[in-house]
Amino acid sequence: MVRTGICLSLLAFAAVVPARAALPRQGVFVPGRSLGGVRLGETGSAVGSSLGREHGVCRGCATTTWYFTYRPFDQHGLGVELSHGRVSGVYTLWRPSGWHEPDGLGLGAFEGQVTASVGPLVVVDCTGYHVLVSDMRSTRSAYYIVNGRLWAFGLFDRGADPCR
Repeated sequence: MVRTGICLSLLAFAAVVPARAALPRQGVFVPGRSLGGVRLGETGSAVGSSLGREHGVCRGCATTTWYFTYRPFDQHGLGVELSHGRVSGVYTLWRPSGWHEPDGLGLGAFEGQVTASVGPLVVVDCTGYHVLVSDMRSTRSAYYIVNGRLWAFGLFDRGADPCR
């Protein structure tokens, strides 16, 4: 009886304590809309509220770029670019496991699976890899291909260069 009371008390306490903001373990890419819950145009403070305040900052990037990773100095995670304090680009880093689209297309899929799932895409050649892109009204969805496999997802303003 005491154990049940303690468990219920802990559950009640957990329900009122806000969840800690953090990078999702299995992020979702909704083409043209969001990546890991981050949307184009949202403020840097909104990103901090959803992903947490702990992030790395790129020192040599042309635009302000934040890196959210699972552990300090880990390469897997999410890059967020900010222009004038608002998100202008967001992309996965180093093929974090479990990230996928709502229909199930996930990082690690073969390039043929990407084109079969998404439909016609434009190829952009970058140094050492290529990107399959789809432009919508104001956004560009990007599928990074390395050695024939889906390595990363990206979301940018329409027409933005996806090479990073």
